[in-house]
Amino acid sequence: MSSHREAPEISKDPVADNTDTYAFVSPDFPDTVTIITNYLPTEVPAGGPTFFEFGNDVLYKINIDNNGDGLADISYEFNFETRLDNVNTFLYNTGTIGSLADPNWNKKQFYTVTRRDKHGAKVLGEGLACPPCNIGPHSTPNYSQLGQEAVHSLAGGQMVFAGQRNDPFFVDIGSIFDLADLRPFQNLHLLPIPATPGVDTLSTLNCHSIAIQVPISSLTVDGSVPTNVMSSKAVVGVWATASRRKMTIVEGASAERSESGPWVQVSRLANPLFNEVLIPMAKKDEWNASFPVNERQFLQFVQHPELAKLLPALYPEVFPNLEGLTAPREDLVAILLTGLPAGIVPGFQNNTGKVLADMLRLNLAIPPAKEPNIFGVVGGDLAGFPNGRRLMDDVTTIELRAIAGLTFPLVQKNYTPDAAAGEITQGITALPFRTQATFPYVATPHDGFDFPSMAA
Repeated sequence: MSSHREAPEISKDPVADNTDTYAFVSPDFPDTVTIITNYLPTEVPAGGPTFFEFGNDVLYKINIDNNGDGLADISYEFNFETRLDNVNTFLYNTGTIGSLADPNWNKKQFYTVTRRDKHGAKVLGEGLACPPCNIGPHSTPNYSQLGQEAVHSLAGGQMVFAGQRNDPFFVDIGSIFDLADLRPFQNLHLLPIPATPGVDTLSTLNCHSIAIQVPISSLTVDGSVPTNVMSSKAVVGVWATASRRKMTIVEGASAERSESGPWVQVSRLANPLFNEVLIPMAKKDEWNASFPVNERQFLQFVQHPELAKLLPALYPEVFPNLEGLTAPREDLVAILLTGLPAGIVPGFQNNTGKVLADMLRLNLAIPPAKEPNIFGVVGGDLAGFPNGRRLMDDVTTIELRAIAGLTFPLVQKNYTPDAAAGEITQGITALPFRTQATFPYVATPHDGFDFPSMAA
């Protein structure tokens, strides 16, 4: 998974677990950028009676670097508050929830969004309502309406949403973490079994999304709307984080909590699969707590990825050229830590300079694709991953192919990738109900009533 339960400590703290981050030029409003960050991995739709929600004691942040120094020049902060209307019922709702203000909905959640930049902090909205979780046809019969009510317009042409959504990430977790088995290629595995299509593990699960849409001019270093793809001002870096107070005190019998001290980062995410696949288990928690500007300490794991060594061993005679590749993987360094400089891919660059930092690098001068290709830049679609990340991008297959050596000729012209490097796939097609055409683009979550098999 992109970052679902990817590190020992954050796997115990799902409300702070940043599972996926997306950044793209909005397809229906191309003068804006949409950034989406997801938390609470693998939510079972039938999650009652205490349904899922954001953490009131967690600081959620979306960070933007617009000058290439690996530090946040702009941050959008989200703080949540839960209000319990009826203290004498065990129920999340006591009747059908017809609106976000419906008294039948007992446990409501609200949030404040604040922008921080060189000018200081500015509250963009407060008391903004989240939608309820999607319970079922009796409790939330018009859930799409509730979700739309939770899309809030802010000043300056901005929009924001925070609440439960259908998890848009498509990945075959069950096979990939079974000794890197890829079902379409498992007949070639060290322990072969007949090849089959991939299984979309997350297709029936939900998550909680924070999405914000802002004008491009509000993110660039000089307030411009770039039109020159080759300009350094056209590229921004994006990542998301979650933090908790340094100290938490739990009162005896009441179990009431109080927090104090500075915020401590416990989760971060930009490029998918970075912490999950590249960083060793013993360093995953350390990586989550570090900042992009300090990425050099993890450089060796990008230059010499463990998975690149495992693929030839697990798929004998399939990756002979990869097996002999011992040079540092500067192609992965460019893709993940600096962005691709001009001249490598015709008509494209998303380079942010020499500072090594794991960020989603988005070239704001590249318009949305009229016919998106799920393989992004390697599929000839310059508006897709690793140029930011869209909801439909098959980032698992893209990164598997890159690690398998497909992108090494970008920096080493005399290297010939194995044929399998361009064919390797998880074998999944993104299902259309995972996304929607308008903001917040992540689709209506599954309800527990229609997915009873997930209740266990």
